[in-house]
Amino acid sequence: MKKVLVTGANGFIGGNLITALNGNAEILKYDIENTLEELKAFVREADFIFHLAGVNRPLEVSEFNAGNKGFTELILEILKDNDLNTPVLMTSSTQAVLDNPYGQSKKDAESLMFEYSAQTGAQVFVYRLPNVFGKWCRPNYNSVVATWCYNVSHGLPIQINNPDTELNLVYIDDVIQEFIGALNGSASRIDTGFCFISRTFSTTLRQLADMLNTFKESRNSLIMPSLEGDFERFLYATYLSYLAKDDFCYDLEMKEDQRGWLAEFFKSPSMGQIFISRTKPGITRGNHWHHTKVEKFLVIEGEAVIRFRQISGQEVIEYNVSGDRLQVLDIPPGYTHSIQNVGNTDVLTLFWADEIFNQERPDTFYLEV
Repeated sequence: MKKVLVTGANGFIGGNLITALNGNAEILKYDIENTLEELKAFVREADFIFHLAGVNRPLEVSEFNAGNKGFTELILEILKDNDLNTPVLMTSSTQAVLDNPYGQSKKDAESLMFEYSAQTGAQVFVYRLPNVFGKWCRPNYNSVVATWCYNVSHGLPIQINNPDTELNLVYIDDVIQEFIGALNGSASRIDTGFCFISRTFSTTLRQLADMLNTFKESRNSLIMPSLEGDFERFLYATYLSYLAKDDFCYDLEMKEDQRGWLAEFFKSPSMGQIFISRTKPGITRGNHWHHTKVEKFLVIEGEAVIRFRQISGQEVIEYNVSGDRLQVLDIPPGYTHSIQNVGNTDVLTLFWADEIFNQERPDTFYLEV
């Protein structure tokens, strides 16, 4: 098992990397609370170094140089002083091409890495990362995604200076997968020597804000936006990771009457809706049919009989169903149908319809089976 040093171990990328490596490598964790002597010992022991530590929001501009170029230089000097040519992976930034103190400090650190490789023959992996998003990124620090996920999920306002500003993003799981690939000898590299994350996403601040607000509103409307795209799916997972600990749950409206109750659970413009009902013994629900709408019934508790009749015919088709044996019933159009509780206990049923109920065009017509 390789010994792997991770600098910036308590950070966003470091925490995700260590979690992914757990059980597959012996991890030496270094962060700001560790001593110089510990760093020297870790560097000497390590078979591979993930150099993720850096400074991007200092109190003084001079800290950029010390925390990025200076700390990188320190690690490489320890390696050279011990005649080691340990592979080193470093996270740089797309800002390394910009003329600002942070970008210059990252560019200088990159140069040190390539010099180290040329002098020792060691493998180096330098990643100019764009904005990285995902779980555990600190809000109100240097990530608009993290800050807005936190604020929207906590009911706080977000500030948009220019809604059309474009963001180039990479997802944390893609970053970690690439880094582990580098550890195992399969880094993605271009001719200039830099390494890269193969999948990136592009969005605007306006689009980002709209998606996050839609995620929040979905608890009230029960309507989820399409998560067919990877970016939308990854962003939704990220958003949920910022929910307050006392805000993981939300109530559904239970429409109660003498039959029991019914509650809508989930709606999707592309996938219809899901709802659930509790039906008391002897009670029948349904007795209606649809022109085009189709449904699925699944009894998960209790005993029931589901009946069908083609609306112009006389034959009644019956299916006996029970929570003891999960069976899904397809409800074809043109058949009036009902579900009756024939047991001594309440029946719980999950229903799916292929479209969201439209009060103006319900496609639901009463007719007893």
